[in-house]
Amino acid sequence: MYAIVDIASQQFKVEAGMDIFVNRLAAKNGESVEFDKVLLVDNEGKVKVGTPYVKGAKVTATVVDDDAKAKKVLVFKKIRRKGFQTLNGHRQKLTKIHIDAIA
Repeated sequence: MYAIVDIASQQFKVEAGMDIFVNRLAAKNGESVEFDKVLLVDNEGKVKVGTPYVKGAKVTATVVDDDAKAKKVLVFKKIRRKGFQTLNGHRQKLTKIHIDAIA
């Protein structure tokens, strides 16, 4: 059984027992969160597609880490023949959640 869920304006394919990284949520470690913006639910071949959301469908999850970081992205800028070079790095802060159940 899997579902496609809209979490923080991004769509994720989730299954029970899965760990995913999402953009920062306003929840602390160990808190339970519910997502009701379920776009699609597949239950062993029975597919329910929402218009735009499936009525009565919910995904519950638990916050595992509220201060995780993504891999570093390096931004290098150079203007040739001018001697200009700059290197900047950025690590996006994420929230790691564990999917408990799809209802």
